Amino acid sequence: MQYLWLCPLCLVLAAAFIAVEKSGRYVEADVIKGAASLCFVALGLLGGLKDRPDVDSAYTGLIMVGLAIGAVADVILNLRYVFEGQKGKIAFLAGILVFLAGHVAYLLAVARRCNALPVLVGLGLVLTGALMMWIFQRIEASMAFKVFGVFYIGAITVMNCVAFGALISQPSANSAMFFCGSLLFLASDILLILNTFGPEQRFSWRVANLMLYYVGQLMIALSLQLM
Repeated sequence: MQYLWLCPLCLVLAAAFIAVEKSGRYVEADVIKGAASLCFVALGLLGGLKDRPDVDSAYTGLIMVGLAIGAVADVILNLRYVFEGQKGKIAFLAGILVFLAGHVAYLLAVARRCNALPVLVGLGLVLTGALMMWIFQRIEASMAFKVFGVFYIGAITVMNCVAFGALISQPSANSAMFFCGSLLFLASDILLILNTFGPEQRFSWRVANLMLYYVGQLMIALSLQLM
């Protein structure tokens, strides 16, 4: 595996972003966050663009697109702290929508390797329903945010189920790394929702949410080097 130095660099930048955001310098924090996200994008591109005739180029291309979309969404999502009032809410919803597009790219990638796709998609939808019922009992949010949340959590839950199916169908270090990364991504998103819309916002949850997210994205990027 190459370019591993991008992993600690990404996490150091993520830690710097958290510290700067905590101080209230939101514009500067968003710039640092974008730099941290560029690290996992670069890691994925450097691993996925190798000339290997035995590799599914459509699969690697979709993963790289998902990583790039995630980096863009990171910057947009944090604009909710830069702008106040309605503009901040719109920035948050826009960030979630862009992240949703990234999850779709990941889903399309792992679906190429998965047997029994309809069964796993159905399982993902059932799990989404159960998970959202549990989340809605713990948060207060407007209907618009709830609708976005259902589609967003639904997409990543289905993606996790299909990624697990791909791991079972084609066991490999690549599939295992991607699945583990997608699980951390889901855990990060659940923490984000609970901490944003729950009765109390905890800084420790914010730190956990971001670190789970960056480690998850790094694992997805690293999966391209294990093909």
